[in-house]
Amino acid sequence: MKRKFSDRANWRRILRKSYSCLSMDSDEFRGLVTFYRIHELREPLWKEYNGRRLCLADKGYLWMQHFPKGEQFVVTTMFNDKGKVVQWYIDICKTQGLTDQQVPWFDDMYLDVVVLPTGEVFLMDEDELEEAVRTGDVTPREAASARKTAGRLLSAIRGGRFRYFTLSLKHRKTLADAVKGKSEA
Repeated sequence: MKRKFSDRANWRRILRKSYSCLSMDSDEFRGLVTFYRIHELREPLWKEYNGRRLCLADKGYLWMQHFPKGEQFVVTTMFNDKGKVVQWYIDICKTQGLTDQQVPWFDDMYLDVVVLPTGEVFLMDEDELEEAVRTGDVTPREAASARKTAGRLLSAIRGGRFRYFTLSLKHRKTLADAVKGKSEA
């Protein structure tokens, strides 16, 4: 199981970035929201879905992560340099936490759900989860829990009940302005 950190401190592709984390406690969302803005990088990051190439990371891109309290998933919304959503990437995780420096992290359970603005939905890395079970990195019980979480998320997405699509747009607008104002103060 890999522990992943929201500040991506070891991401060698990135040469210059800004990062911030906000705690939220409202009726619509309880948890942490992070902002990772890419200012300079060695080369863009590309991913292919169904024969269509998408740029996921480039100069001016913003990755916003929602760490919902008490949940076994983390939602990363990737915005391009024009502020348009490139994709929502949902990591299924065993647990979440904070470092001593207040950087959110999660223990990745390999299984991911990707949603494109076109409405296309992909369940990713089932083979990685199976390999982790085979090697003993993940127990069969943990794998079953990851599959159950993914199934619940897929059902919410397909049923139009996954609130992070609209929440990410709202939070990008309101919280990014707050973060910007805070950094300029």
